[in-house]
Amino acid sequence: MFGLDVGVISGAQQFLQKDFGVSDDTLGWIVSTMMMGAAVGAVVAGWLSSQLGRKRTLILGAVLFVAGSVLCGCAWTTEVLIVGRVVLGLAIGIASFTAPLYLAEIAPESIRGAMISLYQLMITIGILLAFLSDTAFSYSGNWRWMLGVIAIPGALFLFGVAFLPESPRWLMMKSRHAEAEQVLQKLVGNRDAVAREIGEIREQLKTPQRGWHMFLQNRNFRRSVWLGVLLQVMQQLTGMNVVMYYAPRIFQDMGYATAAQMWFTAVVGLVNVLATFIAIGLVDKLGRKPILYIGFVVMTIGLGVVGTMMHLGIHDHGQQIFTVAMLLVFIVGFAMSAGPLIWALCAEIQPLKGRDFGIGCSTFTNWVANSLVGYSFLPLLNGIGQAETFWLYAAFNAVFILFTFWLVPETKGVTLEQIERKLMAGLPLRQIGQ
Repeated sequence: MFGLDVGVISGAQQFLQKDFGVSDDTLGWIVSTMMMGAAVGAVVAGWLSSQLGRKRTLILGAVLFVAGSVLCGCAWTTEVLIVGRVVLGLAIGIASFTAPLYLAEIAPESIRGAMISLYQLMITIGILLAFLSDTAFSYSGNWRWMLGVIAIPGALFLFGVAFLPESPRWLMMKSRHAEAEQVLQKLVGNRDAVAREIGEIREQLKTPQRGWHMFLQNRNFRRSVWLGVLLQVMQQLTGMNVVMYYAPRIFQDMGYATAAQMWFTAVVGLVNVLATFIAIGLVDKLGRKPILYIGFVVMTIGLGVVGTMMHLGIHDHGQQIFTVAMLLVFIVGFAMSAGPLIWALCAEIQPLKGRDFGIGCSTFTNWVANSLVGYSFLPLLNGIGQAETFWLYAAFNAVFILFTFWLVPETKGVTLEQIERKLMAGLPLRQIGQ
């Protein structure tokens, strides 16, 4: 659902823009307001998941997914469409906080890492499915079905979540120990393993979250929070979500007709999915920093060449294909590096007592930066030009190579406790890992 709602707007833009007669500025608002809603959703999700429980919070997110999709599909004015996008944003913000938290608490230790990696993969698959759905509806130009059909998987999500068990960790937090034991018995099956898990949860709960107090009092914790914020800003300024939200417009500027724009957009989604497997396969072998270096270099080259081709002019089919290929090179660079690894690093660098606060700050930053990038792309295109806009994002990626060297620690093979000790001892950020 997260991926579907992020991806679906790209194919609908040109058709709803024609129907409503909206300007590029208004279109930017339609695109970006969902991310504003997601920022709010991410902020309130921590309180909701603590008070209502992980399962009920996911049910609320599913209800909002369905309601927002129906509202967008039935929108009779741009204002109603924007409200529907905000509702979808709230759903995404709630899901983006609660789903990984629930997975981490419900999955057996032996498959916990794979489950969270699969969550990231499913986002990219959702984006691909949205692009394919948009392509199918583009032949009729029916943007209402493009946006409204997402209510069907939303209803399936709501139905599925209703049968999930509650998080045993949350049940223990609420002193519902017998229910927690019953859930763990279903999940694990082995009585000894259940007893061990309950003991570990009890030990964890002895460490209360004191994030805001730590942020005010502890300089070293503030460093990890600000690094998490910076990492999320870096991820958004790579330009990836610009391509996700405006791919058909970009292909239009390369000289492609509507049908080709939509199919190439679907190819972007497919490459995004496949390249994510590179990160999953290499992150624990090469390490975080080498993969980030490779990714930022690849993204700099990809966007730099795309900008240069647009500056020189794309005059024949061979030049069109080459420009598309370089855009796909950029997609590979992001999906194998900054896409999944930034999220992993933001969780790894935060000390235990402030982890919820630190991750909450970085998640909120992600959505605010996402919204600003989504809104500013069309004004940049119309203001400084196509080539210059792509060169700007290429320059950001080049600068991020230096930021990675100066500030980012290598956390491969290092326990969270070791990272915390080095952080709190005042070591430079890039030295708190290996």
